[in-house]
Order: sequence, then structure tokens, then C-alpha cells
Amino acid sequence: MIKPIEKSKRKKKIQLNILIRMILSLIIAVAMNNTLIHFVFKVGNGMEAEWLVNIFPYFITPFFTVIFISTFLLLTKRIVEDLKILERGLQLITEGDLNYRVPVNRQDELGRVAVNINLMTERLQQQIEKEREVEQSKMEMITGISHDLRTPLTSIIGYIELLRTESYQDKEEYNRFVQNTYNKAFHLKKLLDDLFEYTRLTSVDSQLNLKRVDLAQLLNQLLFEFEPLAEENKVYLIKDIPVNPVVTFIDSEKIARAIDNLLMNALKYSYTQGSIHVRLIADADYSMIEIENKGTPLSEEQVDRLFERFYKVDYSRKSEGIQTGAGLGLSIARNIAELHRGAVTLRHIRDVFTFQLRLPM
Repeated sequence: MIKPIEKSKRKKKIQLNILIRMILSLIIAVAMNNTLIHFVFKVGNGMEAEWLVNIFPYFITPFFTVIFISTFLLLTKRIVEDLKILERGLQLITEGDLNYRVPVNRQDELGRVAVNINLMTERLQQQIEKEREVEQSKMEMITGISHDLRTPLTSIIGYIELLRTESYQDKEEYNRFVQNTYNKAFHLKKLLDDLFEYTRLTSVDSQLNLKRVDLAQLLNQLLFEFEPLAEENKVYLIKDIPVNPVVTFIDSEKIARAIDNLLMNALKYSYTQGSIHVRLIADADYSMIEIENKGTPLSEEQVDRLFERFYKVDYSRKSEGIQTGAGLGLSIARNIAELHRGAVTLRHIRDVFTFQLRLPM
């Protein structure tokens, strides 16, 4: 913000420039006027031309006026040209050329106006680009939702059609069709839950139910529930959790969701016969949960996009019975952490992935 005193100083600067040019024009006009008067009287007396001396006073005022105006216009020519440049620049910008920038040739108010016009144009351009990105993001979101919901829904319709037409050979195949239909329906519900949770977290009305919670106890409970699923997929848990309580103010339901999303992500992209190392580190200011696993290395572009909504890495262990999600898990985890004034980050070195959930104490 510009201070009022500095603002008035800048105003005086251009006023002073114009005043100086006016005074110079006046001095030049007076000097030329006096020179002409002296010349006319000298010539008139020398040639004894009284008529010249008599009519000359009628021309003194027009001559002075013309000299003064001509000199003033000449001295202020640069200011006028700079004003024309500003006018042309504004015309181009109003016609939609937001890449145009007004040349800044002065250090006074006109220069400041040029700078402000350029700043305004740049911000307007950024705002338009941001709106385009938001619109593109909406389209991608609709496409992602449509694709992710259509896949399990198509499977459900297919299995129901088989059951409706009794296209099964025996009771065992019938039970398999029913179980597959249930699994697909449950997967569809999870996709909808993820989408609902994401929209709820990103809304302006999102609120936390903060309570004093033992983070170590919460993490142990989540790992106890997660361990059978990990063993079923031949992935082993390694826990490094303090025995003493780690008490902090959090929304336990949301933090549990974030941790579960990070654990499921580690399970999906871990090597077979691999392990997931879970650590809880705490100090006076922050507590940090680290979830580390080994998997297929990612490119730099994939790492940069990993927390984008609906982004999914091409390869995972889905062929081994783990359903793919909507690509919202990591985005939800990050939003939950940020609502708690914390963060979720990734440290990726070759095939080692370490997700860190950092929360204030």
C-alpha cells in the first residue's frame, strides 16, 4: 500500500514538470517579444517608418500568445506522446489483447499509471487463466466421475442380468455371481463416499470436531483393523509406535480417514511379499505419522501429480483383489491434514515411498 504522503509527492512531481515548462515557455515568449519590440523600434526609427511603430502594438499580444503556446506545446510534447501511448495501450487491452504491456518510460505519475495498467492487465490475465483451469478441472472431474462410476455399475448390471435370466450352471456359480455383485456394489458405494467426502472437505463450510485424542492409541487401533487385509495380500506391517500416549487436538474421525487412505495407497502399490513400515514421531510442536513402502518407482511427473484429484498411477496391485478407487484418497488425506493446519508430503527415493502426515500438537 502506498502512503498518502508519498502519493502527494508523486502528484507534485508531474505538476512541477508542467509548471517548469510553463515558466520556460513564458520566459522564452517574453524574451522573443522584447527582442522583436527592440528590433521594430530600431528599424522604424532608422528608416523613419512611423507607420510601423504605430501599428506594431496591435501585433505584440498575438505574437506573444503564439510564441508562448508554440513553446509550451513543444516542451510538453513528450508528456503528450506518453499520454497517447497510454491511450493506445488501454485501447488494445480493452479489445482483448491481454499480452500487451504499456511501455514504462517515465518515473512520475504517468509512469506509475503505466505500471498499474500493466499490473491490472497481468492480474486480469491470471484470473482468466485461473477460471479456465477451474472450468477444465470441472470437466475432468465430471469425466473422472462418469468413468469411475460406470465401470462397477456396468458389472453390476451384467451380473444381475445373468441372475435374472438364470444363466448359471449350479448353486456355486450362483453364489459367485451374487458375491461379485455385492463386491461391485460395495465398491460403487466407496467411490460415492470418497466423492462425497472430497466435496465436503473442499467446501467453505467444512468444520472439525476437535477433541483431545491419543494419536498412538488411534494409530494402533487402525493398524489392528488393517493388518488382516495386509496379510491377505502378503504384505507385512512393521510398527514403530511409542508406548507413551501422544495426545493432540484432532478430529479423530477425519484423521482416521486420512491414515486409512495412506495405508490403502501403500498396500495397493507395494511389492508382493513386501512390507509397510508405520512410524509415529512426536515432539513438543508436531506429531508425524510416516507410512513407508517399496514399490515400482515413479517418474517426476507422476510424483508431482500424485495428490491431484482423480489422478491414478497406471500400475498397482489391483489384479490381486484390491479394488481401484476414484483417485481421491491422497487428495482427501491432504485436505484433512490442511484443515488441521498440518500437511501430507511424499519423500520418494528410487523405489521407497514415505508419506508423512504432519499434525500440530
